[in-house]
Amino acid sequence: MKAEQEIELYLNTAIKEGLYSTKGNLRFEMDTLFSGIDFKNKTVLDIGGGSGLCSFYAACRGAEKVVCLEPEAEGSWSGITEKFYKLSKHLKHNNVTIKSVKLQAFDPNGGTFDVIVLRNSINHLNETACINLLKESSAKTVYQGIFSKIGSLSNKGAKLILCDCSRYNFFALFKIHNPFAPSIEWHKHQTPEVWANLLREAGFANPEIRWFSLNASRSWGKFPAINKLIAYFLHSYFCLTMDKP
Repeated sequence: MKAEQEIELYLNTAIKEGLYSTKGNLRFEMDTLFSGIDFKNKTVLDIGGGSGLCSFYAACRGAEKVVCLEPEAEGSWSGITEKFYKLSKHLKHNNVTIKSVKLQAFDPNGGTFDVIVLRNSINHLNETACINLLKESSAKTVYQGIFSKIGSLSNKGAKLILCDCSRYNFFALFKIHNPFAPSIEWHKHQTPEVWANLLREAGFANPEIRWFSLNASRSWGKFPAINKLIAYFLHSYFCLTMDKP
């Protein structure tokens, strides 16, 4: 099957299984978040990968091996695990596996990775430490340990892609309901600059921060001159990309 046919099957299956709102929006998000990332023959670690949307996208783009870490599936046949295996069954990518462990407990058996993905998962690696990151040295130590482990799992020249909501948002500042992101607990997040500085300490370099408007806006939402401002009034969503020299 050709690459674009695989992507079409991936998009159609994800929508059929109720894993995303619309096919166009899913294509936009994946293509935008991973713009410039070459997955061909690469090994990929998807940290907090949920049902595997990013994992299977990477496989469809030619990744040789993908490991999806999803601790919420630990110890049971959870809904997340079931969704992962439904995608796997339809897409037939046997090189994508799910591991029901936290990053801190993950044993790669000597393996390392070319691409590291953290999509909407960075604050969940240790929520309490994330909340107190700017106030307590012990919280910073926790994330220094987490990023040190990520560094040890990364090959030379590896790409790290970290996507999340920033701590600062117009609606959060005035403590009013955000109609675009009603469920976000803003105090449990940090800015991309905070993550970039900690990742530098772990040996990563060349930070690139991109901001996005709602994915429904599609292509116009890619323009960097307006995105940071627009994101501030919407969901403050960013994508931080860094390299492991």
